[in-house]
Amino acid sequence: MSEPEIKVGKTSSALFDRAPMAPSMPGGRASSSHGLSVTDDIDARIWERIKDHPCFSEQAHHYFARMHVAVAPACNIQCNYCNRKYDCTNESRPGVASVKLTPDQALRKVLAVASKVPELSVIGVAGPGDACYDWRKTVATFEGVAREIPDMKLCISTNGLALPDHVDELADMNIDHVTITINMVDPEIGAKIYPWIIHGHRRYTGIAAAGILHERQMLGLELLTKRGILTKINSVMIPGVNDTHLVEVNRWIRDRGAFMHNVVPLISKPSHGTYYGLTGQRCPEPFELKALQDCLDGNIKLMRHCQQCRADSIGLLGDDREREFALDQISTKVEFDTSKREAYRKLVQHERGDQLAAKLDANKAVKSLGSSGTLAVAVATKGGGRINEHFGQARELQVYAVSLKGITLVGHRKVEQYCLGGIGEKATLDHTIVALDGIDILLSSKIGDCPKKRLAETGVRASDAFSYDYIETAIGALYAAEFGGKPAMPTALGPSN
Repeated sequence: MSEPEIKVGKTSSALFDRAPMAPSMPGGRASSSHGLSVTDDIDARIWERIKDHPCFSEQAHHYFARMHVAVAPACNIQCNYCNRKYDCTNESRPGVASVKLTPDQALRKVLAVASKVPELSVIGVAGPGDACYDWRKTVATFEGVAREIPDMKLCISTNGLALPDHVDELADMNIDHVTITINMVDPEIGAKIYPWIIHGHRRYTGIAAAGILHERQMLGLELLTKRGILTKINSVMIPGVNDTHLVEVNRWIRDRGAFMHNVVPLISKPSHGTYYGLTGQRCPEPFELKALQDCLDGNIKLMRHCQQCRADSIGLLGDDREREFALDQISTKVEFDTSKREAYRKLVQHERGDQLAAKLDANKAVKSLGSSGTLAVAVATKGGGRINEHFGQARELQVYAVSLKGITLVGHRKVEQYCLGGIGEKATLDHTIVALDGIDILLSSKIGDCPKKRLAETGVRASDAFSYDYIETAIGALYAAEFGGKPAMPTALGPSN
């Protein structure tokens, strides 16, 4: 039987732009946020709640998309790394959006996107201000979505200051996923991050403001835990301000029942107009971020695939499609078509079992080698857990670490598109080379001789020999060839290049 022809992200009409799948394992296998079986890593009941949420499950982000609706512009705190913009199209960071939406406009846009993006599984309110402070607009938006698409997951992102006032309502609306940004548990450090807050119709500054924020964040987290709502904690790593302190933050949130910790790098440029950007506060280097994440690993589940999305992001993580859905080009009457969504989910259910089998086999083979060798591998992918992105079209690269411990996604690197018709290609490639610092091997579905040669001169080996293979299968084969062993399993094009 032929597969339904449906569009997946920006791939072609065939699912994931992939080569034919190998048979899936009998009965399939359930997977956790780290790609392990449920019994190995996570309770089956929790897995059912996160398996389709791209932010709470690393595996899900290969298959499922989120949509942020910018309905909550009001905010009750000022962060030194934030400058909210409502007509911004050329910045990719939290707090910015192309346009503010009313709840009715948001619903119309959600229906249009859900009809054309079958991967869509989550609707979130992440600003541009605060979802809990601009509460009436958040509630009105979610009520409309729940009425029209009852099985759509709903989630919010909040700074936590107004959160304790709304936990019961969140539970009543079946909102099962909440993200809180917590950057400190010491008000003296908090005063360096937050100049002021608004609480109880009063404005507080300095240590007093940070102290109130800290107490409200911890109370909100504790209340969410009591209600059984899964909580992800975002923390911005700010060198010289809270970088070493985040170890203490990690301990506090773990002890209060947080499900996951997501440490992200500060985004700081003068052009953003933020306090940190204008005063020259530096951002952490990739190796600094990884070192901190590695230090925290094992205490609580870590998210390493975060894209630090805009307040109006649409699509798979790393493949923002917001510009395809300008509000003025969406009909005032949108009929939600469920057929593509249903067909997509049936295909994903089969594909995930196949991918998991390949992932487990590759990890088993790497560990069995007993080698002390390590590799850092960057991968160009459009989703589906496969190497299916042309190097010249990639806007980000996923980074995997390979060692005796196995194959692990450890982060991503932003890059600029190289193939621009010959315009500015040298400068773009120079930027990509900087972004690939510390990478041993680059895998993509296709790469030209010129960029391959330039990368080789900097010590990065580039290959398109594993085009459309599963990522872990290809990496396992490379590791085995590098450190003396056979590939984990046959690949589409073999390991030679």
